[in-house]
Amino acid sequence: MNPVEIRHLTKRYPAFALEDVTFDVEKGLVTGFVGANGSGKTTTIKAVLGMIHPDAGTATTLPHERIGVVFDSPPYNGEWRARDVGLGLAPFYPTWSVTDFAAGLEEAEIDPAAKVKDLSRGKGMRLQMVAALAHNPELLILDEPTAGVDPLARSQMVDALAQYMTVEDHTVWFSTHITSDLDRLADRLVVLDRGRVVAAGTTEELLSSMRVVRGTPERLTEEIRSHGLGLRATAVGWEVMLPSEAAEALDGVVVEEPSIEDLAVHIAKGVDRD
Repeated sequence: MNPVEIRHLTKRYPAFALEDVTFDVEKGLVTGFVGANGSGKTTTIKAVLGMIHPDAGTATTLPHERIGVVFDSPPYNGEWRARDVGLGLAPFYPTWSVTDFAAGLEEAEIDPAAKVKDLSRGKGMRLQMVAALAHNPELLILDEPTAGVDPLARSQMVDALAQYMTVEDHTVWFSTHITSDLDRLADRLVVLDRGRVVAAGTTEELLSSMRVVRGTPERLTEEIRSHGLGLRATAVGWEVMLPSEAAEALDGVVVEEPSIEDLAVHIAKGVDRD
């Protein structure tokens, strides 16, 4: 069994629907869960954690005591002091390490006596990361952990993830719309758009299979319009994503390997929902 297995997951709300979502988070890898705000990433994670009940399909994961979770904002009582977070969580995790929690606070430069409500967003997210790692989880789930966080705190969190993944069989499921955070880490990608999976596979496979193509207006043919993903055209030029073989066969255009952000944006924009 993989740490997370999702099959035909469906959850409908009046203004949004998660439809027939199927993918795995594989053991020992970092899976990037990519999509714009509102694409359904948090809904999927909540279903996996049992925080909401799906209308159809299944979402299974490890026992909760073997999972570390970082949400997009600290879920702790604002009046708690940082040290109280450790005291409150320790009884729920048999492998909780008081030493690791204290060391994590020190490394993150978080005053143990500071109240949760008084921490900056960056410090609040670091506190969550320290707590998530203090019981040495097998699976770490992160839901937009770097949104609104300054570049230094983002870099520190990514470094912490890289260190966590030096241990064999550790697994990360990293949900984000800030795709640059995944450039160093992601082994696999799942791209979600408007409640549906629009691409999934290894990062290497997905990036090597596509190319970003740019050209002047006279080079934009009907074939490119019909086969390209996420076409953006102006009076002075255009940009589109094409399969690698098709892109390399074109003349008079600029062809580049995509970034993870290019992949996510172009695939999502190019998928027909009508």
